[in-house]
Amino acid sequence: MDSQSSSTKIKLGALVLMIFSSIFGFSNSLTAFYQMGYASIIWYIVTAILFFLPSALMFAEYGASFKAAKGGIFSWLRGSIGEKPAFIGTFIWLAAWVIWLVSSTQFFLVSVSTMISGHDQTQTWHLFNLSANQTLGILEIVFLCIVTLIASKGIDKIAKISSFCGIFTLGISIIFILASLLVWILGHGQLAQPMTTASLIHSPNAAFVSPIAVISFIVYALFAYGGLETMAGVIDSVDQPEKTFPQAMIIAMFLMTFIYIAVIFLCGVCTNWQAVLSGKNVDLANVEYVLINNMGLVTAQKLGLSHAVGITLGKVFAQFTAFTDVLGGLGGAFVMTYSPIKSFIEGCDPRLLPKKLTAMNKHGMPSFAMWIQVVIVSIIILFISFGGDAAGHFYTILTDMMNVSSSAPYLFLVGAFPFFKMKHDLDRPFVFYKNMTTTWIVSIVVWLVLAVGIIFTCVEPILEHDYATAFWTAIGPVAFGVVAWIYYSWAEHKHILDDEPAVSAEENDN
Repeated sequence: MDSQSSSTKIKLGALVLMIFSSIFGFSNSLTAFYQMGYASIIWYIVTAILFFLPSALMFAEYGASFKAAKGGIFSWLRGSIGEKPAFIGTFIWLAAWVIWLVSSTQFFLVSVSTMISGHDQTQTWHLFNLSANQTLGILEIVFLCIVTLIASKGIDKIAKISSFCGIFTLGISIIFILASLLVWILGHGQLAQPMTTASLIHSPNAAFVSPIAVISFIVYALFAYGGLETMAGVIDSVDQPEKTFPQAMIIAMFLMTFIYIAVIFLCGVCTNWQAVLSGKNVDLANVEYVLINNMGLVTAQKLGLSHAVGITLGKVFAQFTAFTDVLGGLGGAFVMTYSPIKSFIEGCDPRLLPKKLTAMNKHGMPSFAMWIQVVIVSIIILFISFGGDAAGHFYTILTDMMNVSSSAPYLFLVGAFPFFKMKHDLDRPFVFYKNMTTTWIVSIVVWLVLAVGIIFTCVEPILEHDYATAFWTAIGPVAFGVVAWIYYSWAEHKHILDDEPAVSAEENDN
């Protein structure tokens, strides 16, 4: 019997907004325009067709069939290819998201600073006699503790906060689209960045002209769509999951793809690439706010307002964008402090982990495991903040290890899909792939696209003679996978898995 009433379950609209706050990145489109101009549109479409569309439909089938499973992608993999590969794949995935929490808290504070002052001033922040980096480390830990404290009070708190944040994440895209359309209309359909056949193929950015650079952008576009699988951790809290989960995945998929492409195109309404983005003062870290500031200036100009008003409008636009980045980061943090670890804890055979780690609090949350996660992340943050240059190098290594580790589990999920389809004992309330031939063809194509992206991510640093980055990028998923394999093999050797497991909650539900 489900302890949650229908009134407290996550509805369709709330789930779509949770997906947006956790996965969608408005800045991805602006960064794409900076890297490839209009030429980025075709690659976003290609990656949507070859990865986002087919994988989202796979995840929708997984989610509908394993609607009662509390273990998210762990349950998906276990039900398709067995416990051990599920344990290894999900552990790699969990390790990547734990490292993500380290970097995301830092980006969150940068957005807070920009929201307040119009630009990043975090390096001027000081608590007591601490340096800026040490101050940021302390604030990151405080932020993470507050998020975990609230998240541990129940999935309803996470759903409400994530849905609220998702409204603003979606809202900034709508505001950008409307403001750009207004400028376009006032300019009688003229584009600041002319659109030609050549501009749809070639990048105006000299750094993205070579085939290697273009492939690196395709990898970037590929992973801009990543993260849908994290929603598997909340499926048991969704109202009518066999219907709601596939619908939310498909709606979010089409909406995100459309917005990404629309925003890339509309960047050219206000911004001439050579005039605004070609300077040395523009980089990946600030291009979002450069474009938004410029939109404010151009909007004021088209409305016949003074330059001073345009500067003020640009600053206001930048601050509002930072505000939505803050809310997007907040929504993502609430989901990511809970969903990955919940999928691992509840999907894993309970005999493999200490009982206290798998225990649920009165709100049905793995609070002890969530706080252990906070401790691990906090130790990493403190070491990075107070450890000097060596710690900074360590953080770089962690980031490199995360780059592939966060996407490697897709190889497990996509590779397991044909085996999932061959299972005959599953209830399938949502089926998109009707026959095995189509299933195998699509799975192989998507798997190869992912594999090529991952391989190139590992090889690109070698081509740039950055061998240390190449090593740590490649070793990340291997190291995490080896740790998981050793632990599981040890459990088998010690006969921990010999006895029959206790009846799980999802088996009781079934």
